[in-house]
Amino acid sequence: MKQVCCFILSFYWVVTHAHEIRPAYLQIKENADHSLFVTWKQPVMGDYAVPIDPVITTGWFQNDQAEKVYTPSYLIKQWIIPAGHSTLNEETISIRGLEKTMTDVFVQLDLLQSSFTYLIKPVHPFVKLDILRPQPPPVWQYIELGVHHIWSGLDHLLFVFGLILLVAKRSSLLWTITAFTIAHSITLALATLQILQVTPSFTEPAIALSIAFVGVELVRHYQNKNGLAFRFPWLVAFLFGLLHGLGFAGALRDVGLPQDNIPMALFLFNVGVELGQLTFVTMVLLLVAIINRLNFSFPKWSYKIPPYMIGSMAMYWFIQRLAGM
Repeated sequence: MKQVCCFILSFYWVVTHAHEIRPAYLQIKENADHSLFVTWKQPVMGDYAVPIDPVITTGWFQNDQAEKVYTPSYLIKQWIIPAGHSTLNEETISIRGLEKTMTDVFVQLDLLQSSFTYLIKPVHPFVKLDILRPQPPPVWQYIELGVHHIWSGLDHLLFVFGLILLVAKRSSLLWTITAFTIAHSITLALATLQILQVTPSFTEPAIALSIAFVGVELVRHYQNKNGLAFRFPWLVAFLFGLLHGLGFAGALRDVGLPQDNIPMALFLFNVGVELGQLTFVTMVLLLVAIINRLNFSFPKWSYKIPPYMIGSMAMYWFIQRLAGM
C-alpha cells in the first residue's frame, strides 16, 4: 500500500521538476525623491532563467538598461526610474511569456504613502494598477504563496512522507507532524525577521541529509533495528523541523516581503505552508486507506522501495547542492 504511495510521489517529483513553479517577484519602490527603484527576480532552472519578462505600458523595463545579477535561484534585474516619471495609476503590468509556464508572479508596489500587493497568474498574466483606491490586506496572496512553496518543495514533503511511513499509530503521527510544524514555524519566523541568520550553503545540504537520515531509519526499522526516529519520532521531527524552517525562510527571502507589513506576511505565508502540508498528509493517509480496503497483495521485496528511494533522492540533492555552492 505505502509502496504505491511512493510510486505516486516519484511521479509527482518528475512533474514538478519538469516545470518551474517557484514564483517570480517584481517590486517597484518609490524613493524619497520620487524616483523609482525596480527589482525583478526571475526564477532560474539549472543554467537557464524561466523565459518571462515584465512589461509596463510606460515602457520602463528595457532589458538592455537593466543591471543583472545571477543567484542560484534567481536572475535579478534592476532599474532606476528618475523622478518626474509619469504616474503609475491605471498603468498595466504584464508578464510576457507567463501564460506558457506554471510560474506565478508576486508584485509589490511600495509608494511613499501606500503599498499594494498583487499576484499575477498564467491564466491572467497582467494587472491594471489602481493606486487611488485603498486595497484590502493581501491575505490570500501570501497564503497561496506558502501553499505553492510547500508543494514545489519536494524535499520537505519527502521528509514528511518518511515520517508517515515510519510512524504507524495515527495518534503518534499527529504529535510528530505537530512537532515538525511548531519547529519550522519557530525558525521561519526567527530567520525571516533576521534574528537568526544561517547561510543557505549549510541549510540546503543539511536538509537533504535530514531526509537521508529518515531513509536510513526506515531501512533499520524494516530490519527490526528500531533507531531514534522510530522510538522518538516527535523529537526527530522537531529537531529537523528547525532546520527545514530555515529553508522556508530562505525561499521567502528570495521572493521578498513588504517591509511595512512583515509580521502579517510572515504569518500568512506560514498558514499557507501548513495548509499545503496538511493537504499532503491527508492525501497520503486517504490513499493508504483506499489501498487497504482493496486488499491488494504486494511482493515481499516491495517494502524496500520507499526507504531506498527516499535515501537515493536525498543523497542526490545533497551532492547537487554541495556542487551548486
